[in-house]
Parts: sequence; structure tokens; C-alpha cells
Amino acid sequence: MKAHDGMYIDGAWRPAAGRDTIEVVNPVDEQVIGHVPAGTAEDVDAAVRAARAAFPGWAATPPAERAARLAALRDVLAARKDEIAETVTAELGSPLAFSQAVHAGVPVMVAGSYADLAATYAFEEKVGNSTVHQEPVGVVGAITPWNYPLHQIVAKVAPALAAGCTVVLKPAEDTPLTAQLFAEAVAEAGVPAGVFNLVTGLGPVAGQALAEHPDVDMVSFTGSTAVGRRIGGTAGAAVKRVALELGGKSANVILPSADLAKAVNVGVANVMSNSGQTCSAWTRMLVPAERYDEAVELAATAAAKYGDRIGPVVNAKQQARVRGYIEKGVAEGARLVAGGPESPRDQGYFVSPTVFADVTPQMTIAQEEIFGPVLSILRYEDEEDALRIANGTVYGLAGAVWAGEEAEAVAFARRLDTGQVDINGGRFNPRAPFGGYKQSGVGRELGAHGLSEYLQTKSLQF
Repeated sequence: MKAHDGMYIDGAWRPAAGRDTIEVVNPVDEQVIGHVPAGTAEDVDAAVRAARAAFPGWAATPPAERAARLAALRDVLAARKDEIAETVTAELGSPLAFSQAVHAGVPVMVAGSYADLAATYAFEEKVGNSTVHQEPVGVVGAITPWNYPLHQIVAKVAPALAAGCTVVLKPAEDTPLTAQLFAEAVAEAGVPAGVFNLVTGLGPVAGQALAEHPDVDMVSFTGSTAVGRRIGGTAGAAVKRVALELGGKSANVILPSADLAKAVNVGVANVMSNSGQTCSAWTRMLVPAERYDEAVELAATAAAKYGDRIGPVVNAKQQARVRGYIEKGVAEGARLVAGGPESPRDQGYFVSPTVFADVTPQMTIAQEEIFGPVLSILRYEDEEDALRIANGTVYGLAGAVWAGEEAEAVAFARRLDTGQVDINGGRFNPRAPFGGYKQSGVGRELGAHGLSEYLQTKSLQF
């Protein structure tokens, strides 16, 4: 798609306040594919003012009509699925088949789920002599990452609109073209002017201005824990609502009774998906000591198949970061059984699918989020040891448990300090709440729990 040279504010594309631009680079061949405006505090202020002016009318719009606009948005996204996939592939480097199935396909499902939910959600209930009414928080500042550019936008904007909020979106600077395409879809779906607004720009400038703006009632952020702390502090100082979906170091716990080959192969696929750029990836594989060598061999064989099947990481900085973690793993004594720090190609921001064995829980690669195609395999002696290792990081976003019997896996999963656990390869559910414990965040996205983040409660006594 052709990049817009302005901001989408109050239902129209408007010139940016400044002249600075951001290059959009294809991570496969390192070629510039477009430029977008680098938004300023002035641009953010214009967008927030538009959202504030539109809020009373949108909040008063019947839920059925809000649902109709979301259903129209779902249909537009579905109709433009190929264009979305091609755009994500161009600016993120994701293989086209993955972009079509996941980057373009999942947002259609999520938008549809909120169209359904907006039409059926109980915004009011009777509790004794009280009427308890849920109403929109207000103007939402949404700050989204680059790893799943459209999904993360829809996961914030759709529930906010369903709740009756208005939105100003600041997307990641690496993937702004997908965000511009989403703005086009919003307009095509007939969402009223000012209800959704888009400002492209850098995090420390446009993102900070949005988080600090006094007329923003809530900030919803997805990204690193370090940035999340700063945004949470800013929001807390103003006593405004905040939702944070942050980092992860999720454990894939394979219990002794599990189908080892299946658990390992699915686990490797999970880590390599989206070139490892998934906050909920199961980057720590926990294996019983008596089956450790077998698991390592299976994982190394599985990882080798992904050498020419995954795309690059998003940019040169991320490539250097991931390769630095691989070097750190070697330096701390972990054993490479697949991949390594050397780039597999002369051009593009590629990282070899990498598997480490002999990883101990204290190693850096077992504690910190790498955000690349890197798997650490750890051994455990018994289930209590596995639980200690699994819960032994500052994160608690996701995870997996495998066992011969579902009940055994569920019993173990209930003891994990994490927000979402897949049992024996459970499928993604767009209506299930997603979010973390500990330093993986505050709040939930998706489904009814995701909608409730954008609502506040008022009780009327009679």
C-alpha cells in the first residue's frame, strides 16, 4: 500500500504538524518501502481533542449500533485480508502464508468477537435496590507494538469502541503502514469522525505525549516491561486507568507421562513462530531428567527444519539484541545444539533458529525475554522442581503443560503463576482473557474481560 503522509484525525487525513518522517524498512532486504510522519505533541493534542469531542456522542450510541460498526469493520478487514497480509509481510518480514493466516486472519476473528459481545453484553444489572451501570472510561490512548501489528491494534481498539470509548492510537514505528490500513478500514466501516484517531511517531515523543496528555482517561500499552513501568508511573501520577500487556518468559512443562515427541515438536514450533517475536512464546522447555537427552535431540532436529521457513526479526537493533543473548548463553556455559549467533544470510535481519541445552535456571537466557527464535531446554528432577523452575522468573504471561492425562496437566497448570496455560496443545481462543501475572502486566485483553477494562462502574440506589 502507499503510505499516507498525514495523520488520521477526526475522520480525515490531515497534514502532520512537523516535517520529520520515519523510514519504513523491509527487514528481508533492508530496503526503504515508505515514509510516515513523525508525530509531535501537537499532533497528539489535535487527535485527543478530536476524540474528546466525539466521546459524548459515541458513548450515547446504543450498543447495538456500536456492534453494527464493529461488524462492518470485521467485514472490511476480511475483504482486505490479502492487502493486510502483504503489508505486514513487507514491513515485518513475516512469511506471506503466516501473515495471511495469523496477522490478517486473527484480527478478523477478534473484531467479530467484539461485534457479538457489544450486542449482548450486560451493561446494566439489578443488585438488590441498586441499578449497577457500566459506562465507558472515556478517551483511550492505545500504544501498540510491531510484532503482531494488526492484532494488537484490534485487541485494544475493538473493545474500547464496543465499550463506548473513543481512541487515539500510536502504533509502533516499525509497522505504521498496517496501522494506516486499519484507519482506512475504520473509515470504510462507517465509524463516526473522531471516534478513532491515528498518530504515527516515535515512542519517546508521540507515545509519551499521549500517555501524559491530561485529556486521556486511560492508557493501554503493549510492549516491553521497562517501557511499561514508565507508562504505568506516568498514568499512576495522574491517577488514570492503565492496562499493560508486557513481557514473558513462558515455561513449556513436559511431565513424564506426556507424549514427548509431540510436546517437543509443538514447543519448538511455538518458539519459532513469528521468528520468536511473541511475548507469550514458550521459550523455556522443562523436561524430566530421565528423558532430557531424548528431548534435546528431538528439539535440535525440529529446529533445523525452520532454517528457511521463518522470516527475519524486525530490525537491525533487534537482530543485534538477539544475537547478543545467544553469545551470552554460550559464555555462561549453555550448550548450542542448533543455530548460533552467526547470521544465516548476507542480507536482511535474520537470526538462525537456535536451541540451547544444559541451561540452568539462573542463566540470563533462562531469565530474560530474548524476543527471537531461541529456545532454552532445562531439566528437572521431579514435579516440585519443575514448578519451582517454571515459577522462577519475574514474568507470568503464558505457558504450557503436557501430560498423558488431561487432569494431571490441569492440576499442574493450576499451580503456575501465569495468566494463560495451554493444556496438551490447546487451541487459541479469541474470547479467552489474555494477560499476565507479576511483571508481565496489569489487566486483560480479549473477550468479556478485555471489554471490562474499558468500562467503569456506577451504582444507583433506589
